Amino acid sequence: MTYEQILIEPVLTEKTNALREEGKYVFKVDPSASKIQIKEAVRRLFNVHPVACTVMVVGGKPKRVRGKSGYSSSWKKAIVRLQKDEKIALFESV
Repeated sequence: MTYEQILIEPVLTEKTNALREEGKYVFKVDPSASKIQIKEAVRRLFNVHPVACTVMVVGGKPKRVRGKSGYSSSWKKAIVRLQKDEKIALFESV
């Protein structure tokens, strides 16, 4: 699995913007990726030094389409904390 396949997309919400001020960045990641793989992908792709990584699985929400019940897909979220003086330029330009 390549580094581009591990990090699927950044998560940009009001809550993640507040976390970004603390030096924490949130990504949607591959469900089979481990914490070590995620930290290494962030280090290689953005040239920063991750300190910690918290991973959680976000469960699917109940949905209704045309009268039929179902669930949206579950996905894996990673919160990566960087060293104090580092930032990811991709997030800062948004």
